[in-house]
Amino acid sequence: MAKKKENPSEMPVEDRLKNLYQLQTILSEIDRIRTLRGELPLEVEDLEDTIEGLKTRIDNTNGEITGLRQKVSELNGKIDAANMQLAKYKEQLEKVSNSREYDLLCKEIEFQELEVELANKRIREARSLSVSKEETLSKSQADLEERMQDLDVKKNELDEIIAETKADEEKLREKSKNIEALIEPRLLQSFKRIRKNSRNGLGIVYVQRDACGGCFAKIPPQRQLDVRMRKKVIVCEYCGRILIDPELAGVKQDSAAEEKPARKRRTSRKKDEAASAED
Repeated sequence: MAKKKENPSEMPVEDRLKNLYQLQTILSEIDRIRTLRGELPLEVEDLEDTIEGLKTRIDNTNGEITGLRQKVSELNGKIDAANMQLAKYKEQLEKVSNSREYDLLCKEIEFQELEVELANKRIREARSLSVSKEETLSKSQADLEERMQDLDVKKNELDEIIAETKADEEKLREKSKNIEALIEPRLLQSFKRIRKNSRNGLGIVYVQRDACGGCFAKIPPQRQLDVRMRKKVIVCEYCGRILIDPELAGVKQDSAAEEKPARKRRTSRKKDEAASAED
């Protein structure tokens, strides 16, 4: 005959706390795995954004360089046209019949020469700017290659970590589901809420050195006694985390830390006795 499954709400508090702490241990391991690869997806995303930005910058710079080259070509065309006009006006200058016509031709020649000079100045500026843009383009392309190499390394690293940890994470998740089935729904819901609000993801902690293992606030002796009695679920008055007896959690306490205050008290007692003898 199959054994009847125990109702989680009817379990002793001690068993509930054991299950909760076991669940916490598994979830902390899942958190550790997520943290292990948690930074890499962000780094990959940042690199992909950087690469897209560099590609856009390279496209814009290429467009600017093309525009500058086109401008130089147009200016050279203007210079050629102006030189043709100069040659024409100089030829006409040799055939003038009066001073008025001569003055007009001289002004036209002067204007075309200024046009050529201005065009040459703009060509020098455009070529100088084009050289600067090409340097920027070369640097951006080098940065792009470097970032793409970094991206390949990070993606490979992320793929390896995912491959290594995926099976472990799935096993842990399966274990956590099995344990969750053994915990009273209301208690489980409270535990998950506490975990969500805790920075370190701890919903249940053991008492260590007379303090909460989550926020390290001192716990009154009577409350510690209640935790050790395991008769009801006790929470920290400061952070709200569920408290569990270290022994129940399977944690060995540092006995040396507990003996040290006792030695101090004996030393103090000896001093008191010496002082009484002197009186």
